[in-house]
Amino acid sequence: MATLPLREKLAILSDAAKYDASCASSGAAKRNSLKSGGIGSTESTGICHSYAPDGRCISLLKILLTNFCIYDCTYCINRSSSNVRRARFTVDEVVKLTLDFYKRNYIEGLFLSSGVIRSPDDTMGEMVEIARRLRIEHRFAGYIHLKTIPECSQELIEKAGLYADRLSINVELPTDEGVKKLAPEKRPETIRVSMARLRSKIDEKSEPTLRTKTRERFAPGGQSTQMIIGADATPDATILKTSSRLYASYRLRRVYYSAFSPIPDSSAALPLMKPPLMREHRLYQADWLMRFYGFGESEILSARPDGMLDLAIDPKLSWALANRAMFPLDINRADREALLRVPGLGTKVVKRILETRKHRRLRLEDVGRLCQSIAKVRPFIVAEGWSPGGLTDSATLQARVAPEPRQLSLF
Repeated sequence: MATLPLREKLAILSDAAKYDASCASSGAAKRNSLKSGGIGSTESTGICHSYAPDGRCISLLKILLTNFCIYDCTYCINRSSSNVRRARFTVDEVVKLTLDFYKRNYIEGLFLSSGVIRSPDDTMGEMVEIARRLRIEHRFAGYIHLKTIPECSQELIEKAGLYADRLSINVELPTDEGVKKLAPEKRPETIRVSMARLRSKIDEKSEPTLRTKTRERFAPGGQSTQMIIGADATPDATILKTSSRLYASYRLRRVYYSAFSPIPDSSAALPLMKPPLMREHRLYQADWLMRFYGFGESEILSARPDGMLDLAIDPKLSWALANRAMFPLDINRADREALLRVPGLGTKVVKRILETRKHRRLRLEDVGRLCQSIAKVRPFIVAEGWSPGGLTDSATLQARVAPEPRQLSLF
């Protein structure tokens, strides 16, 4: 097989990596090479949370080591039976690309994933070697996220944690049945064992040592995971339940949802149910409610008998409209937990409300200065000099507070 030029490899393997959504840069420890020599930083302008419209993190060099793969997962564009152009980087090439791109200020770090070649250990070994060379030989202090392979040895996972800021292991699909049906060569139980071991190692290294009282560096950004949604008929209720269990069991920093897009030559093998990106967006919003707003996964969808999130409105507004008996809330008396349930009030706004009302009673216009959209908040609160009257129970309330549909611009 003819050797491809480096630029052509980069085009193929960066495009192949766009399906991987678990490319977060949060959670990295503050690190600046100016203090120790070398190059790179995660401070100041280090890792910027900048994303392209399709969800790709544009601050990282996001590539696959290779899109060759010994597995034949039905939903994956890089599966062994897929008719796609193949390419493979060498360890030296990835190291050189990362350093060259960083020096030109194109990127702030590296996100590296891979198809599985020869064996999980062989593939993971090369990925660990890339991270080791960057950290040790080139003293690279930028951000590194490695997508680990569940079937590889525990020794390699432990080595990866020494050099990477974050590690992630894909659960693939929301249910074991889905994995067994669409990715029969992968074992859900092996994935869970790998995630549990990684959590244990992160917990172990987070404890100060008895001798030096310092914490050993090991994947300071924790672990995350990704699941494909829409490749089977799993409802949103099950997806959120699975996510809630994953957060609790493995102390994940993030669950990423990746909307499945049917692959042209696999349409006969999968149900034709391509979900809109809006479904992915709503799942992220619901996930946020579980993590930061105190919602349980069951109550988010309690008013949806089909177990699917409403695509027309966000899940918090959907819940409020289905639970109007809880409203309106007195903005000057309600506790934090109750205020977080008001549509249009985020965690920062609620914090500012609680601080401000220690000194004076809030009027509607005061709340309007704190939040982005008072129109969404108005029907659900009582403030000094303001009561929504019958607006809260109005049959046209959703039409009043839901955003107007708009044509997306092509430019």
